[in-house]
Amino acid sequence: FQRGKEYDAKKKSGQPFRYDEEMEVIAEILNGERFISCHSYVQSEINMMMKVADHFNFRVNTFTHILEGYKVADKMAKHGVGAGTFSDWWAYKFEVKDAIPYNAAIMHKQGVTVAINSDDGEMARRLNQEAAKTVKYGGMSELEAWKMVTINPAKLLHIDNRVGSIKEGKDADLVLWTDHPLSVYARAEKTIIEGATYFDMEQDKKMRESVKNERTKLINMMLKEKAGGGKTQAPKISKKELMTCETL
Repeated sequence: FQRGKEYDAKKKSGQPFRYDEEMEVIAEILNGERFISCHSYVQSEINMMMKVADHFNFRVNTFTHILEGYKVADKMAKHGVGAGTFSDWWAYKFEVKDAIPYNAAIMHKQGVTVAINSDDGEMARRLNQEAAKTVKYGGMSELEAWKMVTINPAKLLHIDNRVGSIKEGKDADLVLWTDHPLSVYARAEKTIIEGATYFDMEQDKKMRESVKNERTKLINMMLKEKAGGGKTQAPKISKKELMTCETL
């Protein structure tokens, strides 16, 4: 950051300077033109990063994972940083040995804007249930728990003027549930994106039946062709690679 500060000062002075992509980004952070989402776990590194930010007069936008956020929640609130955390992940590596399920609720009660993240392709489908865990662990109200997977992440991404709540003028990205959205029994009845219905449970049932009938028809055609001496070929396997943080 010191190098970035000196680079930016030289650039602004009008002196000749050597373009540096990394320093350009650091300068944007120092000038408040780029928001930081900082990966974090333990209180020592969280404290360190906030002190660096305070020293260079910028603000960390979001600490992600932040499983020891409950230890420094008051300092986070004072700094103005938000949190994107797991509901109840722990014991999978050394840095998370002090993680507790009350983390999100404690940070919220200190005034931190908290979002529940998934970090997993499967869990992303069940963030409503992840949010519900904060009601059990920490006594969050249902409304405040729901905000952790709706308006709060939108605020942290600076897109809450477009998404995150039901309001006239927003993008009309909505889900209609069969039950209370924090319930494990809730299923998505309709999914609407920018006002267009992308999923409808009743329509989906009809489409499944249509696909089933078409599959049966095609299989019978192939069996008939095979029985008549037609050419056959071995099935081809098509594998879809699951991309994760470690893939590259």
